Amino acid sequence: MSARKRISAEQRKENRKEVALAVLKNAPSSPRKMRYVADMVRGMEVFKALGVLKFSSKEASRRVEKLLLSAISNWEQKNERKAETGELYIKIISVDEGATLKRLRPAPQGRGYRIRKRSNHVTIVVDTYKKEQEQN
Repeated sequence: MSARKRISAEQRKENRKEVALAVLKNAPSSPRKMRYVADMVRGMEVFKALGVLKFSSKEASRRVEKLLLSAISNWEQKNERKAETGELYIKIISVDEGATLKRLRPAPQGRGYRIRKRSNHVTIVVDTYKKEQEQN
């Protein structure tokens, strides 16, 4: 590995230490449905987002709620203190397409209709408001 690559890799590693994130892989719902839920809470304060997800009727919101609780827990563990109300917010929430299972359903006259069972990957990054204000 060249010196330039090593330096940039170390810099990325240092930046990653400051960030608390949680990743959900292969969630069995379409990315479109999950993005709808992700758009509801993007940029929100975490405890307000938990309230929104708790009372949402979407099935995907249960998975995002559990993932957000995991991200908060990761932040608390990294910073060795409890999160206070109004301190954390959802910095990044992204939904990527996962593997698609391809299945066949019997159809009339000997045909078969294709079924695509989609999955997705969700990443949540939480950060503090204070850190953002110090940089400005």
